[in-house]
Amino acid sequence: MAPAPGGGRRRSSQQRGAPIVRRNTIRLPWDVARRVRAGHPWVYREALGPRPGRDAAGTALDLVDPDGEPVGRGLSEGDGTIAVRVFTRDPRRAIDAELVAARVKSAVALRGRLLVGEVLEHTRLINGESDGLPGVVVERYADYLVCQLFTPALGEGPLREALYDALVREVAPRGIYEQRRFRSLGGEAPRQAAADLVRGEAAPIEFEVREGALKFWVDVTAPLSTGLFADLREGRRAVQQWARGRRVLNLFSYTGAISVYAMAGGATEVCAIDVAPKAHARARKNFAASGFDPEKPEHIVGDSMTVCTKFAERGRKFDLIAIDPPAFASAAARGGRPWSAIRDYAELVTACLGILEPGGLLVAASSTHKVDQIEFDAMLADGAAAAGCELSVIDRRGLPVDFPVSPAFPEGNYLKFAVAIRR
Repeated sequence: MAPAPGGGRRRSSQQRGAPIVRRNTIRLPWDVARRVRAGHPWVYREALGPRPGRDAAGTALDLVDPDGEPVGRGLSEGDGTIAVRVFTRDPRRAIDAELVAARVKSAVALRGRLLVGEVLEHTRLINGESDGLPGVVVERYADYLVCQLFTPALGEGPLREALYDALVREVAPRGIYEQRRFRSLGGEAPRQAAADLVRGEAAPIEFEVREGALKFWVDVTAPLSTGLFADLREGRRAVQQWARGRRVLNLFSYTGAISVYAMAGGATEVCAIDVAPKAHARARKNFAASGFDPEKPEHIVGDSMTVCTKFAERGRKFDLIAIDPPAFASAAARGGRPWSAIRDYAELVTACLGILEPGGLLVAASSTHKVDQIEFDAMLADGAAAAGCELSVIDRRGLPVDFPVSPAFPEGNYLKFAVAIRR
């Protein structure tokens, strides 16, 4: 018989009698209970086995191990791959407005200590699970906040109101916008509408935020992305560090933040590829905002893989190529086959190495937690092997300090970023 966690031996249910499980209590398997006790904030639905029915979203649930000992307390997700999001390991702690307010206060205070001396008008104030507020992400854009809700558990009730009350109290923003990103059990996300203004005054459709010496235009009312990703801040700084004297190609360039950093770093040439003309229009505004000629960079509307093939046919080469593709993209968005980071990343690396000078740098990023660091490195190696060359990683960057991650929650450490030299 396997020893129970913490020493001793487990008794069978026949020996000790099956523990009584009260209503709104879930008995977790031993391995799941161990992970939750260590700090993992999710209980996946598949881990609950044949447990009948689904509790309504937002139902407070007590979590116990097979012996009936308390493990933690969480909120039901309702219909979703994640069944329960764990808010506390203290069985006596209520999941209420007081808890939410305390977590907001702690998260905001932490950023105040970590970002001393930084000139940043775009930061992550609450990093969901790792700040003790599962399914809640809050980012600051100058005087405005954008709250992303990944769980219906907060609903329209007192916890959601407590969240916004606490943010107003701790940050005093001019306005707070809300984006809802719930996913069903099948994984489908609903069609995204514009962000809702939930507190304060409406923001301009676009306004500038500072990131160090550079400026970028953002739209906090947008349904999905405001136009600037805080999690790639350290990666952008790496591009600036390595760009001097190099011809830079930025694939999947979006609104051009990496391109702007490359120009700031002294790139001799910047070429940006994206399928969306509107993204290039914003990129030009970002160049101008930071004091650069918006017409100097070359902006090409097209699919990145297709453009790489055309460059190879023409013999065009670069000294630094940056790739930060989406995890997935539709066939319509790409003008051909759907893009999948898991399936197509190595092929993209191969295409890039075909137009990268020997001694040139491949700057590669992936922001899906479905690909871990080992798999990411394997994709780089496979892509290099197919191109008939070798890559050596010379620089790695992670999430910025305003993205703290619990060591018990590997899914939270989702960003992979490497600078590799072609040999």
